[in-house]
Amino acid sequence: MTFDDQDYLLRYPMIERVLISSEDITRRIRQLGNEISRDYQGSTPIFVCILKGAYPFLADLTRCVSVEHEVDFMAVSSYDGGVQSTGVVKIEKDLKANITDRDVVLVEDIIDTGLTISYLVDMLQTRNPRSIRVASLLDKKAARKKEVPLHYVGFEIPKEFVIGYGLDYDEKFRNLPFIGIMKA
Repeated sequence: MTFDDQDYLLRYPMIERVLISSEDITRRIRQLGNEISRDYQGSTPIFVCILKGAYPFLADLTRCVSVEHEVDFMAVSSYDGGVQSTGVVKIEKDLKANITDRDVVLVEDIIDTGLTISYLVDMLQTRNPRSIRVASLLDKKAARKKEVPLHYVGFEIPKEFVIGYGLDYDEKFRNLPFIGIMKA
């Protein structure tokens, strides 16, 4: 854990502990970027960031990708401000780019139930991309209700509510440089 991580813990007493340090996140994203770069040699993939939570992951990941690529954004909701997914996915902002015959990398902050990402993959498949792969910083397998293929995973985590590094509780704590667990 870095000094910055420790400093945030002191400033935010409602954080119980750091689950994944900022150093570990940086190291793993660098590895994922190298893996994606190898997989997409000779291609120009389009990274589709699922807002809001995935934006720090996207920014750091794309800086670690050495192949030409493009970026677009989608905003979806399935939480309605709570701590558990409702299972009902609403598209609040759709892609601007045409993904027909494109290699798409969906970039998510966390996969838990699998319902949202499954819905998005199925919906985007109707737009005839060459391929769709999923990159998720976090995989909460214990919460899975629908199995989905994940191609690039940062960390598998336990079935706990996490905050930080883009993940929020009521729109707060996205700024934390680590993944943390709130006190109950």
